[in-house]
Amino acid sequence: MIKLRSLLFVPGDSEKKLEKARTSGADALILDLEDSVAPVNKGAARVFVAAYLRARPRLQRQTQLWVRINPLDTSLALEDLCAIVGAAPDGVMLPKANGPGDAQRLSHYLDALEAQSEIGAAPIKILPVATETAIAPFNLGAYSSAGLTRLFGLTWGAEDLSAAMGASTNIDSSGGWALTYKLARSLTLLAAHAAGVQAIETLYTDFHDTEGLKSSCRAARAEGFTGRIAIHPAQVAVINESFTPSQDEIGHAKRIIAAFAEAPGAGVAVLDGKMIDAPHLKQAQSLLAQAAAYLTVSGFR
Repeated sequence: MIKLRSLLFVPGDSEKKLEKARTSGADALILDLEDSVAPVNKGAARVFVAAYLRARPRLQRQTQLWVRINPLDTSLALEDLCAIVGAAPDGVMLPKANGPGDAQRLSHYLDALEAQSEIGAAPIKILPVATETAIAPFNLGAYSSAGLTRLFGLTWGAEDLSAAMGASTNIDSSGGWALTYKLARSLTLLAAHAAGVQAIETLYTDFHDTEGLKSSCRAARAEGFTGRIAIHPAQVAVINESFTPSQDEIGHAKRIIAAFAEAPGAGVAVLDGKMIDAPHLKQAQSLLAQAAAYLTVSGFR
């Protein structure tokens, strides 16, 4: 499966912003039909997004094209899906998911609409925003055993969660996430790895703060996140660079693997005078697999 480092939100009713996003270098564009589109424009946005997708058939796309639909508890969600599924988006972002049951319900809708449309493409993937309601964080662990074959990854969001709780802020006195949001973030990270899917970091709201974004991305990757949502084209290059293993990291990982290869059957090895063991080997193998996956997405683009 292709892995995505950067997923750029683009309002689904803005031809100008879509054109700018097209050359951003993002691994995926998320054509938004939800929060960035005013209610009066949602019908027109559906038509425009479907036409945009049809004009770019999957096999000819240089960037993956995803669509964020409206929440399943509104009538808008099915209208969105009926409009876009026949145009074969690569994936659907599901906002305000309460848990894997909502992802399963979306999967059933996609099963029916794909069969009806006879699109003949790989199944459309699902990326839930998995922490936007008060109940959602309690259900994160269940994604690992839900049998969701369309599940691509899990991401989280702080803004809608704070709104759901009537909170006045999601930031603590130090300027970082308040405890509740740190918890939601950590549980999303754990749930994604438990389910064997990508852990996608939430957006960084200040798109003028390049250094802050870079620092945040590097910290997220060090913790185990594998990609990030962007809200402005200017963020994409930083996100791509931050989530791509460097040549130094790749070289070090290869040396770890080589050290174990020189001692077959051993539980530990020595590198640069230091003992390394099975977790180091597993980390090295994971890093090389990640690097290979990101080379694939670069080739895809």
